[in-house]
Order: sequence, then C-alpha cells, then structure tokens
Amino acid sequence: MMKKIAIFGATGMTGLCSLEAALKQGLEVSTLLRDPQKLPSEYHSKVNIIQGDVLKLADVKKAIEGKDGVIVALGTRNDLSPTTVMSEGMKNIVTAMKEANVSVVSVCLSAFLFYEPSKVPPMFHNINDDHLRMYNVLKESELNYIAVWPPHIAADAPPSEYKIENDKSPGRQISKHDLGSFLVTALSKPEHYKKVIGIANVVKA
Repeated sequence: MMKKIAIFGATGMTGLCSLEAALKQGLEVSTLLRDPQKLPSEYHSKVNIIQGDVLKLADVKKAIEGKDGVIVALGTRNDLSPTTVMSEGMKNIVTAMKEANVSVVSVCLSAFLFYEPSKVPPMFHNINDDHLRMYNVLKESELNYIAVWPPHIAADAPPSEYKIENDKSPGRQISKHDLGSFLVTALSKPEHYKKVIGIANVVKA
C-alpha cells in the first residue's frame, strides 16, 4: 500500500505533474531539491522538501527513508550535452532504496531507447546514452522497477485517454499530466514491476 513516496526531479515538467497526481491521490510526498525556490510556492506547504543533491548519497537517503515507493523524473532541462548526472543519481537512489528496504520505483526515461542507436537523432545521443545507463542500473538492481519510456511529452496537452504497451511505444505523444499520473499509479500495480512500459495518448479518429 502506497502512503508515502519520494519524488526525484519534482521541479521538472514531468516531475511536477507526478507531484500533483500524488497529492490528488492523498499520498504524502517528499522531494529532494537543490533549489527549493524552483518548486512553485503553492506546493511548499503540501510536501516535505529536503534540500540536497541527488549526487550525494547522504541527501538521497534522507529523502527515501520511511517511504513506500519512489518516482524518478530526473532531467537536464534543455541541456543536451554529455552527462552522467542522471545515471549517477540513479545509482544513489538504488543504493538508498536497498538500505531503507524500499522496493518499488517508477522511472521516466525516453522512447528513444526503443530505437536502434543509429536511428536516434544525433542531438539526443548524449542524453539517450545516460538514459540507457539509468536503465541498466535499474535492470541490475533487483528492485521492482517500472521503466517508463515515453515519446514526445506534450506540455500543453490536457489529460486524455492513453494506452500502455510492454516493450514498445504505442504512439507519438503523451500529455505531461497523463505521464505524471501513470508514474504514480504504476507504483501500486505489480503487473508493471520489472517491465519496460511504452505509453501514449490515444489518437481520436
């Protein structure tokens, strides 16, 4: 039963939608933030904010201790340069989860992982490489992970009907609201554990 969760990446587009969805579902949310001012002020009284860095294991442990599940929506904003921040952060999250006996984590990655490497647009190679490292950390973790590989995340699309498929992408776009909500609800659905999930909004004829 999910009651308390930690969200990493809560100030990003997807992370903020996960935070909103978790609060709507009545969950108690903690989030690790380097700069708490980046979280919209209306949430400051509704969530437990821990100031710290995902690259510091001690900070990550503070966020995960006593939780039932974890959501990871780490990103680089619009920075497409080479990075290991997301995968190194994922290693710390996995380590902290194991120490705290927390077994369930949903992670937002990218549908580019479904592509042959040569078919990924060159501008996204660096980010995709770190997403792949994140996924490999998850696969080797023995945790009950849900690896969500979304297509284009639509910032301005309202919530709509969506579908999910294992191991392939069912479409070209997902509303940020639907993606955020799924990352929360998937935590309580064992049928998604240790699976790669493609997600997309249903295109109405």
